[in-house]
Amino acid sequence: MEPSPPQVLFTPADYVIFALLLAASAGIGLYHAVSGGRQRTTQEFLMADRSMRCLPVSLSLIASFQSAVAIVGVPAEVFAHGTQYWFIGCSYVLGLAIPAHVFIPVFYRLRLSSAYQYLELRFSKAVRVCGTLTFIFQMVVYMGVCIYTPAFALNAVTGLELWGVVLVTGLVCTLYTTLGGLKAVIWTDVFQTVVMFAGQLAVIVVGVQKTGGAAEVWRKVWEGNLVSGLDLNPDPTERHTFWTLGVGGVFLMLSLYGVNQAQVQRYLSSRTERDAVRSCYMVFPSLQLALALSCIMGLVMFARYCGEDPSDKLGSSSRDAMVIYFVMDMLQGLPGLPGLFVACLFSAALSTISSALNSLATVTMEDLIKPSFPSMVETRATLLSKAVAVFYGLLCLAMAYLTHLMGESVLQVALKIFGMVGGPNLGLFCLGMFFPWANSTGAVAGLGAGLAVAFWVGIGSLVTRGDGGGPRPPAPGCDGAPRPGNASVSVATAITTQRTLLQGRAAGLRSFYSLSYMWYSALGCITVVLVGLAVSLLTGPTREEDVAPGTVLPLLARRKLCCPAAAPVTTLLQTDVSGPQTSPPQQKETNGLVSPAESERFLEFETAV
Repeated sequence: MEPSPPQVLFTPADYVIFALLLAASAGIGLYHAVSGGRQRTTQEFLMADRSMRCLPVSLSLIASFQSAVAIVGVPAEVFAHGTQYWFIGCSYVLGLAIPAHVFIPVFYRLRLSSAYQYLELRFSKAVRVCGTLTFIFQMVVYMGVCIYTPAFALNAVTGLELWGVVLVTGLVCTLYTTLGGLKAVIWTDVFQTVVMFAGQLAVIVVGVQKTGGAAEVWRKVWEGNLVSGLDLNPDPTERHTFWTLGVGGVFLMLSLYGVNQAQVQRYLSSRTERDAVRSCYMVFPSLQLALALSCIMGLVMFARYCGEDPSDKLGSSSRDAMVIYFVMDMLQGLPGLPGLFVACLFSAALSTISSALNSLATVTMEDLIKPSFPSMVETRATLLSKAVAVFYGLLCLAMAYLTHLMGESVLQVALKIFGMVGGPNLGLFCLGMFFPWANSTGAVAGLGAGLAVAFWVGIGSLVTRGDGGGPRPPAPGCDGAPRPGNASVSVATAITTQRTLLQGRAAGLRSFYSLSYMWYSALGCITVVLVGLAVSLLTGPTREEDVAPGTVLPLLARRKLCCPAAAPVTTLLQTDVSGPQTSPPQQKETNGLVSPAESERFLEFETAV
C-alpha cells in the first residue's frame, strides 16, 4: 500500500501530556531535594543512603539502558532485517545471572561507592583512574545519542526546533538529577518506566487494529519472510546470528549490568545484598517484555506498509525516522496518544541521561576529586558533586550534536559505543576478580590493548562501511514477492553484496573490519584478559600478601603464583577517610570473598575511624 504522509500536529491534549511528564520528573527531584536529609551528604546524594528496596531498584535498572535508542532503534531493526535481533533475549539469562552471583557480592560486601574503587583495592590507583576515565568517555558519548533521539522525534512530529528540544531535555534532566540525587533518579525511573510501556502498548494496539487485526498482521509478516529462524552460522562477520546475539550479547550485558557504574550504583544503594541480587533477577522479565514490545512494533510496521520505507517523507534517510512516521500515521486523529508516545521516548531518554549524570558525578568525586582532596568537608563535597552533575549535563548537549553527524542507526551506534568501551572495561574487572596473579602493570597494558583493538575495528568498520556482513537485501512485499518495481534492483543488490563480501573476506583487514558489532564487547574483554595475563607473568605475578581480601574469585585451583590472603583493607579506607589510620582487626584467611559478618565489621571499623 502507498502510505499517505501523516498530518499529525500536536493538539493541546498532546502538549498537556508531554508537559506533565516533564513537570512530574522535575517534581520528583524537588521533592527529594526538600525531604529526608535534603541531599546534604554525598552518601545521600550519590548512594541514596543505601536504603532502597529491590522493586524501585529493579525498575531503575531497566530504565537506565532501556532508552529511546531501544524504543526507536529496535523496531527499525526488525522492520529492515527481520526478527533475528529478538534472539538477543537469550543473552539476558547469563547476562543477569553472572552479575547477580559474581559481581554484586564482591562490590556490595566491600561497601564501595564507585565500582572503580575496586580497581585500586585490587591493583593500584593508576588502574582505578584509567578505568574511571574510560567509563566517563563511554557515558558522555552515549548520552549524546540518548538525548538526540527523542529530540529528533519531537522535531519530526511537531516541527519544533531540534536543538531547542535538545536543550530543554538536557536542562530538565540536569535539574532533577542535581536537586534530588540518586533517590530522585531511581523514583523518576520508576515513573518513566510505566510511561514507556504505556506508550509502546498504545502504538501496538492501534497499529494492529488499523492493519486489520492480529491475524492479518501475522499473515503479512509470514508471507513477507520477516520471521527469522535460528541462524547457527558461525561466521563472526555475519551481522546478526544466534552466536553474535546469544553469545556476543552476553559480554555486552555483562559490561552493562555487571561492571557499569550506572548499574553498580543501584546495586550498592540497596538496603541489603539480598535486595541487590533480587533486583537483578527482577530485571529479566521486564527486559524480555521491553524487547518483545519493540520487536512487535517493528512487525506491525512491516505489516502496515508491506516493507515500503516512507521515512523520506519526514525529510530523513535514516531508518529510525520510519518509526516516527509509523507512530504518527497510526495515532493521527487520536488526541493525546501522539503526546503519550513522545512522552514515552522522553521518559526513556530522561531515565538514561539522569542515571548517567548521577553515575558520572559519583565516579568523578570518588575516584578523581576526593583522593586528591581527602580533607574536603562534607558540605563542600556535596555542592561540588552537584556542580559536577551540572557540568556533565551541559557536556551531553554538545555530544548530541556529534550524534547528529553520524549516519548510522541509533541502535547500532549505541551498541558499538558499549562494545568498544564497555568490553575493555569488563575485561579489566574480570582480570582482577578471576586471576589472582594479575598485576597492575598487566591491567594497564591490557586495558590499553583492549581499547586499541576495539577502536581499531570500530573505526575501521565506519571508514570502510563494513557492517558485519552488511544488511540483507530489501525485504520482500507482503505477498512474498520482491517489491513492485524493485526486482532488478534487488537482484543487482544481492549480487553486488555477495561480490563485496567475497572481496572483503579476501582483503585481510577488510574482513577484520567486517566483524559483527555484537562481538566488540567480547573482543575487547578477551584482549584485556590475554594481554593483562601475559604482561603480568612477564613483569612478575602478584604476590600472595599483596592481594586484598574480598577482591578475587579464582577461576582456577590455588596456585603457587598467588593465593588470596588476609591483608588489611587499608587502601580503600585511606581513599574515603581522612585523618590518621590504624590497622583493622586481624581477619581470617578467605578464598577471595569476605563473609557478610566480616564485611559488617569492616564497615564498623571504617565508621569508627
